[in-house]
Amino acid sequence: MQLQDFQPQSKLVSQHSQVTRPRFPVIDAHNHLGDPFGGGWHKKPLAQLLDQLDQANVRTYIDLDGGWGEDILHAHLDYFKQPAPDRFIIFGGVDWSKWPELGNRFPEWAAGRLRLQKERGAQGLKIWKPFGLHVRDQHGTLVHTGDTRLDPLWQTAGELGLPVLAHVADPVAFFDPIDASNERWEELGANPDWAFTSPPFPPFLEILTGFRQVVRRHPATTFIGAHVGCYAENLAWVGAMLDECPNYHIDISARLGELGRQPYSARRFFLQYAGRILFGLDTGPSLPNYHISYRFLETDDEYFNYNTGPIPRQGRWFINGIFLPDDVLARVYHQNAARLFNLSI
Repeated sequence: MQLQDFQPQSKLVSQHSQVTRPRFPVIDAHNHLGDPFGGGWHKKPLAQLLDQLDQANVRTYIDLDGGWGEDILHAHLDYFKQPAPDRFIIFGGVDWSKWPELGNRFPEWAAGRLRLQKERGAQGLKIWKPFGLHVRDQHGTLVHTGDTRLDPLWQTAGELGLPVLAHVADPVAFFDPIDASNERWEELGANPDWAFTSPPFPPFLEILTGFRQVVRRHPATTFIGAHVGCYAENLAWVGAMLDECPNYHIDISARLGELGRQPYSARRFFLQYAGRILFGLDTGPSLPNYHISYRFLETDDEYFNYNTGPIPRQGRWFINGIFLPDDVLARVYHQNAARLFNLSI
């Protein structure tokens, strides 16, 4: 039998809660609406999307796909934001491909484009993971995440009041050799382009340390570290950065598998940093995935699948709920994001 066919059924007798409505309204601070991550909702009726969000009690949905390009940004603002302004926030982005052409003028050019994006209606800046892994300057040199040449961009985001949501590194195992010891071996085998083995790619901590330097240098700019600060495997490291940088926040999108396999540490982390954590899904407006997230945050259920498929996608383990108290749930679900984006729900 091949490993891909091995689907053991747990015989553990444990509590199984159904949480189809969260205890409080939700602001989904990290998600998508386009292709390939969000399900292509720009091709579907808006009323259907709003009905799905209503069922999940998601009052505001932050769409990061505007960061793919200004044409996409304008299309998403027109299709989602304009007819339902209170339900959607659309982020802009950076066209890194212009750096080789513009050379030393690129940082100021990018800052200027961000100003125009805000005028058009963008309410945040999304930094995708090619920054630190693939983005190169006019000399063909890989741009380090802490590169001071980009300070005008980060400073402009702060001046404009636009939060910067950054995904600068994937799970740590993606940077390790793909061998029998790699806990994401199956996932990387199915998605070989997700492997960033160092070398030739920069070491994982080099990328994160550079981003940490940026956040420290720009205390007037609000930064959000996607996916539990891109280091859900080490909550002590993330916590130290939160302690060091009052302008830093994190979202929990697509990291239930990491948080739920360390439930004691995760619960302590949520209690300690309750005012700095944002809810996010990252799988499109999927009702089954919302329900799993609500179950993780609200119940003390043990040993359950954090994915909708029979085999957990991010690793062959199950998770445990962290049964957060109501005051923490309210902050994570909507109060923290409402403060950052000046929302009232």
